[in-house]
Amino acid sequence: MKLHPILAALRKHKAGTVLIALQIALTLAIVCNAIFIIGQRIQRVNRATGLDESNLFFVSQQWVGAPSADTPDGVEKLDAMQREDLAALRNLPGVASVAPINSLPLLNSSWTGSVSLKSGAEIGDKTGTRTAYYFTDEQVFPTLGLKLVAGRAFNAGDVQHQGFRENRDRPVAIITRALADKLYPKGGAVGKVMYSDGSSAPTTIVGVVTRMQIPSSGSFGSDFAWNSTLIPTRLDANFARYAVRTRPGQLDAVMHAVTPLLYKVNPLRVLDDDSVRPFSDIRARAYRADVGMAVLMGVICLILIAVTAAGIVGLTSFWVGQRHRQIGVRRALGARKIDILHYFQIENGLIAGVGAVIGVILALGLNAWLMTHYEMTRMPVLYVLVGVIAVLVLGQAAVFVPARRASNVSPVSATRAA
Repeated sequence: MKLHPILAALRKHKAGTVLIALQIALTLAIVCNAIFIIGQRIQRVNRATGLDESNLFFVSQQWVGAPSADTPDGVEKLDAMQREDLAALRNLPGVASVAPINSLPLLNSSWTGSVSLKSGAEIGDKTGTRTAYYFTDEQVFPTLGLKLVAGRAFNAGDVQHQGFRENRDRPVAIITRALADKLYPKGGAVGKVMYSDGSSAPTTIVGVVTRMQIPSSGSFGSDFAWNSTLIPTRLDANFARYAVRTRPGQLDAVMHAVTPLLYKVNPLRVLDDDSVRPFSDIRARAYRADVGMAVLMGVICLILIAVTAAGIVGLTSFWVGQRHRQIGVRRALGARKIDILHYFQIENGLIAGVGAVIGVILALGLNAWLMTHYEMTRMPVLYVLVGVIAVLVLGQAAVFVPARRASNVSPVSATRAA
């Protein structure tokens, strides 16, 4: 089929042609970037924390009239209260393991600092590496389900305790593999030392775990999301936090029993509706904004695709009505139904092709703008290529019904209508 008649017809309908081409271009640009954003959000939501998240819940409570953590006597009393809680929780039916801990992955309550191979390196020093600290005890591995790849877990002799604001030496630590690879790229981190937060006292690395995400789930911690450090220390303050692992199938029952149990141990405390939460709830809250963004982007994509398809159908139907007589004449001169169908498909293909070319430029430009203003990563070219194929297929699918109706125009009825 010759293109000259098609191009001549399009020149007679410049406004409609330009509008559809621009609509296709904008749809391509927005949908490509939206799907890329959706993919990133889904990847974030589904990334593993390094924990065994099933049968795990978190307890956060505050004592009323607690001793001061700024005095040695107050620290000892607070630690005794915390150990009393831990003993009660560990003896609760259905509980497999309990560990005191200052935070959990995705909790968005972080204690961050910097570790270095150089003594006295301050936070922000170029020789230091950002990390998030988890203060816990020897029960952290069975409780969180962490997996060692080298070295050993903590034992009871490693565990010390301190006031929340104290700065004590940290003789031993366990770090994640990501952090170990940054400190010792050639391997063999176990048994070697590091220095934390500008300290001159060395910390010996006794173990390396496969993975443990830091508490922050936002952009703040994106540069060191897997750089976690576990310190065998109970922090003593007017509040305490515990990670609890239950036996399979006992999660709900144990969670309901925790609040009355702790009030029985010591009634001078505050436990509200958010004090006892399953880890699944922590994960859902951490990624609520990402899920919302993915849903919003998905809705926008569907609306744009539907509007573009409707525009193509509407414009083609309008052109079919305008060309009713010409179609009948062509049929009378011997054009087959398939020829009429191909005419409108090729015409739409030309419009969609021009729109796709413009859309590629807009898509890459929009991605560059998002990278500059919203810390978005570069969109792979594959997304654009798939987008081009998608809009071309969409155009052909949208034009098929009105084009088929045009191909069914009777030569006799068309010439009589003239």
